[in-house]
Amino acid sequence: MSAPVEDPRRWLRWTGYVAVAILFAISCAFLSNWQFGRNTWRSDQLSLISNNYDATPVSLDAVLAADGSLDPSKQWQPISVRGTYDVAEQVVARNRINNGTTGFEVLTPLTLDDGRVLIIDRGWVPPAATGDGPSTIPAPPSGEVTVIARAQPSEALPSGRGTITGQVPSINLPLVAATTGSETYTGLYGLMVSEDPAAASVPTPLAAPDNDPGPYLSYAIQWIMFAVMGFGFIGYVIRTEIRKRRGLDRTPDDDEEDDDGIEYAPRKRRRSDAEIEDELLDHAGA
Repeated sequence: MSAPVEDPRRWLRWTGYVAVAILFAISCAFLSNWQFGRNTWRSDQLSLISNNYDATPVSLDAVLAADGSLDPSKQWQPISVRGTYDVAEQVVARNRINNGTTGFEVLTPLTLDDGRVLIIDRGWVPPAATGDGPSTIPAPPSGEVTVIARAQPSEALPSGRGTITGQVPSINLPLVAATTGSETYTGLYGLMVSEDPAAASVPTPLAAPDNDPGPYLSYAIQWIMFAVMGFGFIGYVIRTEIRKRRGLDRTPDDDEEDDDGIEYAPRKRRRSDAEIEDELLDHAGA
């Protein structure tokens, strides 16, 4: 019975296996960290909603940062403002989804008592039966009105969107201000909660924000598990090769030399019970 012949290629092959496992683990770590970051971002969003959504209304100045934009920690904070709606400068934001249906959000400028203009998102209206515009838009109250609205930041301006008179592709406040005037706040707008006095009819109120934390944490954990499984698989492959080289997984009919050029010791076949009994009988008769 010959001893296994050492093959230097085996160590090179195993080193390659481990290198692949390490590279795979690094990729998994990067993706897991990215998902942890997404989970942190989503948790911060849910905290803002939980802390601010049903808070007591405050003044407009209380939610402004030093540069006049919305303080990020004040998103969803209700504010109380008083002024007069300017329906002549009203625009709609198109392709807005509310409860699974695409329509328009009504953006009406509210001229405050000090002359500044705050855009109020009064709600959602469905598209018209024909054409590219919305259906009938309910009129806001005339005269002075007190509005409770939740503060929201300006949205990004999407690229490649065409312009339609009276419509904007997103609630990008600098773009809206091109219609409503230079006194318009471009750092925040308000999602209407209530008006006093109330209008005879109002657009459909927007759905409350989703409080689903998302799959980010479970995805992050899955990537860690994939990295561990990668090392486990490589360990299994190497262990299988070692067992094969030692003849632990070979049958009596296997050749003594495998495809990789390594000469193996043949595995000793275990004798059956019948062979053992025959041998005992032979000894007894001798």
